[in-house]
Amino acid sequence: MAAVDVLNSAGEKVSEAQLSDDIFSIPVKTSVLHQVVRSQLVAKRSGTAASKTRGMVKGSTRKLFRQKGTGNARAGSIKSPLRKGGGVIFGPHQRSYEIKVPKKVKKLALKMALSSKVEDKTIYVIDDFKLDAVKTKNLVNVLNALNLNDTLIVSDAQDDNLALSSRNISDVKVIKSEGLNVYDILKFKNLLLVESSIQNIEGRF
Repeated sequence: MAAVDVLNSAGEKVSEAQLSDDIFSIPVKTSVLHQVVRSQLVAKRSGTAASKTRGMVKGSTRKLFRQKGTGNARAGSIKSPLRKGGGVIFGPHQRSYEIKVPKKVKKLALKMALSSKVEDKTIYVIDDFKLDAVKTKNLVNVLNALNLNDTLIVSDAQDDNLALSSRNISDVKVIKSEGLNVYDILKFKNLLLVESSIQNIEGRF
C-alpha cells in the first residue's frame, strides 16, 4: 500500500494514510481516460439545436404562379428552401450526443485517474477541513498553508461552509466523494482528500 502524509490545516504532518494499491497504484492508459472524459463532456451537450425542413414550415401549398409563360423559374411552393422563410436544407435536428461507456471501463478510468495523481505526487490528505463560517479568506489561508492552488477538494459529507467558501475561488472546486469523477480529477492539478473520504472512495470499488 502507498503511504501518504496526513496534514492538518497548518500544513503540518500529523499521521500517515494507507492507500490501496488496487485503486491508487494501477497502470495508467491514456486511451481509457480519453474515452471516459469524452463521454462526460459530450453528455453535457443538450442536443436541442433544431431547424425546420420544408415540411415543417407553415405556409400555403398553392402553386405560386403558372408553370409556363411568366419568364420565371418553375416554382411550386412558398416553403421551398430557396425562398425567404422557407425550410432549411441539411439543418441541425434534435439528437443525443451520448457515448455509452461500460461500467467496468468507467471504474477502471477512475482508478487510473487517482493513480495518476499518486504517480505525479499531486495527491494530498488533510485530517479535517472544518471551517467555522462561510469565509473565502479562511479557505485561502488553509490552501496557502498547504502550498496548494488549482485544487480539487474531496470531502466525505456535505459541508456548506466549505462549499460556499470555495465558490469565489476560480481554481478550486469542492465535491463529495460520491461525485468524484475522472474529468474533475484530471482537470485540476492537485487532489486534496479529507482523510475520512478515503474509506468512501475505496468503498465505491
